Parts: sequence; structure tokens; C-alpha cells
Amino acid sequence: MKLVLHTGVHFTEEDRMMKCLLRNADDFATKGVMVPGHGKYRAILRDTLNAMVSAPPSEMARDVLVDAFLDDTEADRVILSDANFFRTPKTAVQQGMFYPAAPVRMMRMAQIFERDEVEIFMGIRNPATLLPILHSKSENPDPAYFWGGRDPRDVLWSETIGLLREAVPEVPITIWCNEDTPLIWAHIIRQMAGLPDDQKIIGGFDLLSSIMSTEGMKRFRAYLKDHPIMTEHQKRRAIAAFLDKYALEGEVEEELDMPGWTDDVVDEMTEIYDEDVAKIAAMSGVRVLMP
Repeated sequence: MKLVLHTGVHFTEEDRMMKCLLRNADDFATKGVMVPGHGKYRAILRDTLNAMVSAPPSEMARDVLVDAFLDDTEADRVILSDANFFRTPKTAVQQGMFYPAAPVRMMRMAQIFERDEVEIFMGIRNPATLLPILHSKSENPDPAYFWGGRDPRDVLWSETIGLLREAVPEVPITIWCNEDTPLIWAHIIRQMAGLPDDQKIIGGFDLLSSIMSTEGMKRFRAYLKDHPIMTEHQKRRAIAAFLDKYALEGEVEEELDMPGWTDDVVDEMTEIYDEDVAKIAAMSGVRVLMP
């Protein structure tokens, strides 16, 4: 069985993605792809991983979990989505590092499902916009706990992803940038389900419709109707063009509220983020989905 783990991260449209996956669950099931409701696995999986702090999993752990996911049905591919898989927003950043618990939790997951093919799918986000949110949610926003003496410019996704690769080198990782998600939303969903890009899905423009005006969506759909044969790349170019003209300003611009941060700091962090994504894309076993 191939087990696809959508691990968030937090504040990257993770809830909307789960809803889109569930809307397609019946169609996906006909192709051997199961999308269980999160009530079937989040609690039992969390409890199992937490129990492994003090004891290894039982020989039956994998089968018990699979039965909970699938209700005795067969599947070639199972998609599980939980932004809290690597811990909650309260502990997402500690000592100036994104999701420090991620490597150990993935090692435990790989141990349970050692006879299956496990994959990670994860959206990341510009630290300049994400860190202020996670700081506001942190269980301890004290600088010594949250930043650990690090400069915000030193908080890099490549560190966490590199540690994940070291912890579970047999687990491939697929990454995308939240800033690109409106352009590649349907592509991400299809990649999770292992489907070709010409496969029709429900809600392929769910995210786009939330950040584009009603008039813009109307014109965009009319454009697609007038151009029924388009490559995925051509569609993304069209989406970018319509967003440029019809994006809802309040939905695409973000307020940053971090004491002491200047525009220059934010700009520098954004440049570092772009460089960090290029570094991630060069890692063995990691692919980055781009427009």
C-alpha cells in the first residue's frame, strides 16, 4: 500500500485541501485511492505515535491502524491529511526551528508502516508571513524559547526538510510553496492521488474562487470554455493573468505584525526563502511542485 501523508503545514490552506480531497473521495475510490475522513485516523494515529515515546509498537499496530482507516475495504493508495502530524501550532517553532518534532515522528511512522510505501506531501510558506502567526500561537512566545538566540532570517525550511531526509531517507518528500498554491491547486490534488493532470477532479478552482472576484471567476470560466484544449502550463499562465487583474486585494495581501521587523527585514527574509526553496529542490529524494 502507498500511504500519502499530507502534513500541512499550518496556515497553508490545509483545511481547504482536506475538504477538496473528501469531495473527490468517491471518484478516487473507483481508482483504488482512499481518502478516509479525519475522524477515522487522527486521534488513533496521534495516540499510537505518542505511545511510542515509551514503548515500540506492537506487531499488530499497523493492521489495527489500517482497519481504522479503511473499514475492511481494499486500497492501493491511502491519503491521510493532518496539519498537526508534526505537532500543533503551539509547538511548531521552538528554538528557532520549524517543527523540531518532525524527524522523530516520521521515524516512528516509518517503523509502523515499514512494509508500505510512505510519502510526505507538505506545503511550506514564507517565514516572513508565517513566523508572526506561529509566534502569536506559541505556547511560550518568550524569545529564549521561540527564537533560541537565532535571528528570524536563520529560520529555514531546508533545515527541517534536511533532517527529515536524514531520519527517513526511504520516504520521498513532495513540497510546494503556499504562495504558488492558487496556480497549482488541482495539480497538487492529482499528485497526491497519483492521477494524471488531464484527470478531471471536483473543486479544482476552489482556492482560486476564494481570492478572485466574482466577475474575474466568471470571465476565467468563460475563457476556459472558449479554450477547451489547454496544457496544464497554459492553464497556470491564464490563472496568473486573471489573478493579476481580478485578485481580491484583502485576500492576497497579508498584514505583518511582528515588533521590530522593518520592510527591509521582510524583503531580506523573502529573498532568503526563495534561495532556500532552490536549496530544497536540489535535495535528493525531494521534489518541489512549481507553476
